[in-house]
Amino acid sequence: MVKETNTKSSVSKDKAQKKSIWSRKRDLVYLTFFLIHIPVMFLVDLTPMYPDSIRPQFLTDLRNWYIETYNDRLFSNPPAWFNVYLLMEALYHLPLSLWAIRALLRSDPLVPVHLIIYAVQTIITTTTCIAEYLSWPISDSEKLSLGQLYVPYLALSVFMGVDMFGRLQDRLAA
Repeated sequence: MVKETNTKSSVSKDKAQKKSIWSRKRDLVYLTFFLIHIPVMFLVDLTPMYPDSIRPQFLTDLRNWYIETYNDRLFSNPPAWFNVYLLMEALYHLPLSLWAIRALLRSDPLVPVHLIIYAVQTIITTTTCIAEYLSWPISDSEKLSLGQLYVPYLALSVFMGVDMFGRLQDRLAA
């Protein structure tokens, strides 16, 4: 009898996992985020890593516009630790983001495992960046502008982390 219940339970879980991305609203939010995050990484965040010989001028112009618009010293005069964060973004965020797009679309059962790690790492790095810019001698309006970029990123990461924790907890309790 127990075996039969477990089989029925795993069948219903398989059916739940096969739902369309359009019916999985939180996963759709994460998918949209990763679809936006990848171009931002390539177009702004990671451009200092490109060799000058292959970096198109428009990428330099776009990054300069960002720095001038938001007065983000993390990009104009980065502390040593920020370069480590960029390296983590290139070596971890980028591959994970590419994987996450396909994984979210197919409702891969490993999504919660990978995205909880991503969320925790992103919470830590984004919180560090927020603490850094709040210490700068810039105007409150400039800090608010930076907050409009960093805080939603942090909020989504916290939401994702709590969501993935809940999903993993549900699986482990089953």
